[in-house]
Amino acid sequence: MSILKLILGLVPIIWLIIALSGLKMPGFKACPIAIIFAAAVAIGYKHMAIPHVATAIVEGICMALWPILLVIIAALFVYALVQETGAMDKIKAMLTSVSVDKRVLAIIIGWGFGCFMEGMAGFGTAVAIPAAIMVGMGFDPIPTVISLLIVNTTPTAFGSVGVPTTSLGTASGLDVMMLSGNTVNIQFVLQFITPFLMVIVIGGGLKALKGMIPFTLLASLSFTIPNFIMAHFAGSELPDIVGSIICMVCCIVYAAKFMQGDVEEEYRVGKGGQKLDLTVSEGVKAWAPFILIFILLLITSKLVPFIQQPLSVFKSSIPIYNGIEYYDPSADPGMASFAWVNTPGIWIILSGIIGGLIQGASIGKIFGVLGNTIKNNVKTILTICSVLATARIMVHSGMTRDVADVLVLITGNFYPLFAPLVGVLGAFVTGSGTSTGILFGSLQSAAATQIGAAPGWLCAANSFGAGVGKMIAPSNVALACASAGLAGNESKIMSQSIKWVVAFVILGGIITFVGPMIGIVVM
Repeated sequence: MSILKLILGLVPIIWLIIALSGLKMPGFKACPIAIIFAAAVAIGYKHMAIPHVATAIVEGICMALWPILLVIIAALFVYALVQETGAMDKIKAMLTSVSVDKRVLAIIIGWGFGCFMEGMAGFGTAVAIPAAIMVGMGFDPIPTVISLLIVNTTPTAFGSVGVPTTSLGTASGLDVMMLSGNTVNIQFVLQFITPFLMVIVIGGGLKALKGMIPFTLLASLSFTIPNFIMAHFAGSELPDIVGSIICMVCCIVYAAKFMQGDVEEEYRVGKGGQKLDLTVSEGVKAWAPFILIFILLLITSKLVPFIQQPLSVFKSSIPIYNGIEYYDPSADPGMASFAWVNTPGIWIILSGIIGGLIQGASIGKIFGVLGNTIKNNVKTILTICSVLATARIMVHSGMTRDVADVLVLITGNFYPLFAPLVGVLGAFVTGSGTSTGILFGSLQSAAATQIGAAPGWLCAANSFGAGVGKMIAPSNVALACASAGLAGNESKIMSQSIKWVVAFVILGGIITFVGPMIGIVVM
């Protein structure tokens, strides 16, 4: 019976893996079919009422539109507008004046700036904005997307100014500082090697590390050490932000001073080497939308509570799903929450509009670009709405909970080896580190108590797994593809990313299992 629960609970996920990786179907075709599979299992096996299935689908679509798709459209709009005004040519020239080596630029933009965007905003911005910039500079789209998905794994737990970890603390009833320390301990090794993996993927193999070891080591340590210290002594809000700022400064200074020699042709990007006849004001004007994104996201974050708190009032909690939680009818199904003002997508769009005006674009042109951005991403919108609709059916029907419960039952005292896998499952279904913590935080805590492990340690493993799972979450892959102009190529990205997911889950499982033995568990 347990095996049957496991298999049926995985039906929509099995379909997506087969369709996207095996049949090579584009996401906008495969993901709507997943809704049908999820609904069939929910109605036929879990005895979920049809009206409840329908409202779960509506809830998923609404949650996809706001804030996930809002962020995606916002990021793509800003990039398209910067291209339209010609500012992107100046940005590219400024970046290539630092280095013409695509491996160096990938580290600065994808690792440094990408981790900064994750720390400030989350919700896909860490992939969307760097992908658009890098592909616009001439990077090969597929390795670019895969490398950005890889580097976005470990920053996830501390993204959006720490929301995933604070939400996990609420769901599990555990101390956030303790969760932060455990999470950074589990993912430290992977976080350290991530920049090296980025160079390997961008450069087409191990040979790409030639001449890059000192710079990549600097990039790794200048982010990882501050991230580790902040997680242990300041909590979940600042690790990504502080680490990424220090990393970008160190990398830009080092590259400008020590990496100005000849670059092999296969690693060159852009013309480079030219002198920039730009004044400071022209440079600021070119970067204006991105500078505004930084400023607006910073001042409206939890770091500036006297601004953040009044803006947070403008939100709604709407009871879209009208059923029960089928895994526990006594549980409160909750309501869908929507922040109408203080959400990253709003500030990114506003930054684009103001930045476009600074760059000389007319209101008509700005909104024309916004309209075209929406129109050109209809397939992405359909894909992500379908994924979230499927996820809400699986969560409310108890399918996701069944899979996790059976995994705990089967593995017993060896469960810590598989604890990150539960996080991967949650992220695959929801596409969100925050949602994964809310979904499985209490389960990980209960499993730890049952086998005599530390609840905070297994909950941290859940956070680690959520970051890894985002690499193959259909909603996240669709976002990455849309940002890089690869819409319809989700299956190709997923099939190439799965090997990294397997390797990271094995590594995380081993660390989770041996952690108590080597004394790295924060109690």
